[in-house]
Amino acid sequence: MTIWPKSYSESWTLANPVSRHGVGLHSGQSSTVTLRPTDRPGFYIRFSDVAEPIRLAPDQVRDSQLCTTLDLGERRVATVEHLLAALAGCGVSHAEIELGGDEVPLLDGSALGWVEAIAEVGLEGTSTPRPSAPVLEGPVVRHRGGSVITATPSDQFQLIGVIDFPQPAIGRQQFSIALTPQSFVDEIAPARTFGFRDQVDQLRAAGLIQGGALDNALVCDGDHWVNPPLRFADEPVRHKLLDLIGDLALVGFPQAQVLVYRGSHGLHTDLASALQLA
Repeated sequence: MTIWPKSYSESWTLANPVSRHGVGLHSGQSSTVTLRPTDRPGFYIRFSDVAEPIRLAPDQVRDSQLCTTLDLGERRVATVEHLLAALAGCGVSHAEIELGGDEVPLLDGSALGWVEAIAEVGLEGTSTPRPSAPVLEGPVVRHRGGSVITATPSDQFQLIGVIDFPQPAIGRQQFSIALTPQSFVDEIAPARTFGFRDQVDQLRAAGLIQGGALDNALVCDGDHWVNPPLRFADEPVRHKLLDLIGDLALVGFPQAQVLVYRGSHGLHTDLASALQLA
């Protein structure tokens, strides 16, 4: 059984390299990711045709349809949120991501496969401190239409997610958690991405979800799920918090209570930008 860090205060990297191979959600292309230890604080991406790894930063994040994309100059890397959530959520503060391709594999649609990869090699402490986390002087609020996200100073990183869908199989769900590496692994990481059966053809015609399948995404068809069982009765709202954790990974987890109503990658990115300035 893996012993995860007790909090997000110390610096950790991987004990050894570990790889996973899979299909990208939107491109449908296969790619391999190798996670490697490093003494340099933060997260880096290495491409086979680029000499030096690229340090990832909050201002590289772009709001793209149905996923989070990193704009790295001449390269763009899509669907990074589950991998970044797994690294940050498990307490990893120093890591190098070697990527063969332009989209991170979806695996089973959750962060569980990445957590299992990290657990396979274990963590070890580093000689350099973790990047500093944002410190709030007061509440931060961001809106997008009928959606809202707030961050209020707190003595620990707490998340509250609320979703409200017209489909009866989902409906209104709420989930709250005081985040630690162990609670992330147990309560958030297994929650899979989800979509809607009546949108599949339209999204594929637009060049999206080319790699989507019933083994890597939950599919809702109004009042029922096409591919049950769910891992949690409230798996959709937990997955929304998984996305939020991934979208905050590059700016750092604030000492704050974050409440999000009807979250989206764009809304999360708005909060991350505000936290970067805090």
